[in-house]
Amino acid sequence: MQRNKSTPSTPNHSTDYDKTEGVITILGDPKKALVKLSGPMIISMILMSLYNIVNAIWVAGLGGDALAAVGFVTPLYLILVGLNNGLGAGAASAISRYIGANNKKSANNAAMHTLVLTMGISLILTVVLLVFLEPILILFGAGSTLDLAIQYAQVIILGTILMLFVGAAYGILRAEGDVKRAMYAMILSSVVNMVLDPILIYVAGWGISGAAWGTFISTALVAVILLYWLFVKRNTYISFSFKDFMPDRTITKNILGVGLPASVEFLVISILSIVLNAILVMVAGTDAVAVYTTGWRVVMFAMAPIIGIGTALVTVVGASYGAKKYGTLHMTYKYSLKIGLLVVAVTSILLYVFADYIAMLFTYSSASAYLSPTIASFIQVMCLFFIFLPLGAMSSSVFQGVGKGTTSLILTVLRELAFVSVFAYTFSILLGWGENGVWWGIIIGNLFGSIFAYIWAHIYIKRLEDSSKLDPQLNRL
Repeated sequence: MQRNKSTPSTPNHSTDYDKTEGVITILGDPKKALVKLSGPMIISMILMSLYNIVNAIWVAGLGGDALAAVGFVTPLYLILVGLNNGLGAGAASAISRYIGANNKKSANNAAMHTLVLTMGISLILTVVLLVFLEPILILFGAGSTLDLAIQYAQVIILGTILMLFVGAAYGILRAEGDVKRAMYAMILSSVVNMVLDPILIYVAGWGISGAAWGTFISTALVAVILLYWLFVKRNTYISFSFKDFMPDRTITKNILGVGLPASVEFLVISILSIVLNAILVMVAGTDAVAVYTTGWRVVMFAMAPIIGIGTALVTVVGASYGAKKYGTLHMTYKYSLKIGLLVVAVTSILLYVFADYIAMLFTYSSASAYLSPTIASFIQVMCLFFIFLPLGAMSSSVFQGVGKGTTSLILTVLRELAFVSVFAYTFSILLGWGENGVWWGIIIGNLFGSIFAYIWAHIYIKRLEDSSKLDPQLNRL
């Protein structure tokens, strides 16, 4: 990244000399910063989601059991993805707040804390999951697909340390506004993965484990590139050296205060996935699980722009909060909602129109062709799911950006467990709507949860602004 050269840096605080283009961006016009950071993040998220879809398409060729096996591993995979995103979010939030406060020394130390924490968590998690893998999958309901699920899950778990390191590194780059390199790494990972999948699954004859090895190899490649950027090329705003690492409880708390709740949010989503899988097996059998797992990949793909905007919002909000520019924070939040609502409107229309064709991508083989109409129906119903999505997603990003990860977690628990699971159970079992009841439970639950999150975020930001008015020096707009 190009640096702004003017005056030398001081030990504790950064000057114009230290600031890269990305740092100057996140400390400048918040609307421009949000758009500039969102663009690469949206592209990255779309490519990663596209990989998940392509992966499912290739696995679909192995039959319905293979699709269901991936579905039963999905809750476990979401836990790893949760830690990946959580550690990245914790790093982005903590470091961007230090950057906003013009404290480069603590920003450097926070980056090193992130890497140390990531390595420790990865090693412990890998051992625990490998030892207890079979009973975990049985608990998740794998049943007759257990052998296939184990083949897939073992390789995924072996890549835990790579996955978590990559997530943490992405978060560090995002914290200083360097989203382009994060985008390049994500694109490379997705493309390599998509190329390897058919080769390893069918040409090499590795079957379902080939899909997992594609993920492992592509993640390892990206990890090597990130290590080169951070520790060899060393042209980031953040400095990486173990001499910069000084154990600090406050820094650890700032990272984990967002990172752990953000990770647990995915655990909550995993629990919801287990609950919904169980309900679907009860009311419609394993085919319904295959439909849900496959269709949800399409939903996640369509959610990519919103996730990209929300991810960028964490950094911009963190910088504004660190600088105590609460009016700027509020303006950025409202702007993110406007962009998000426009995006989901277009997304919903496109999904509804092309649902049948999208479903065909996953049902091209004779073994899964019978699932096509149900998958198409699921996708069309889920178009309603997107309407209120920005309210919940952007509100959670605000709380992560200001370091209130627990609040974001509470909102997720309310939305996913208190609303979605209850409505899904009520509609599908108590009212006898079957699998369609689960789909409508997801929609109505998200509606209530998103509105609640918006109200909470609005009240919190208003209180921040009111508190700054008591001290005019805090209201630096």
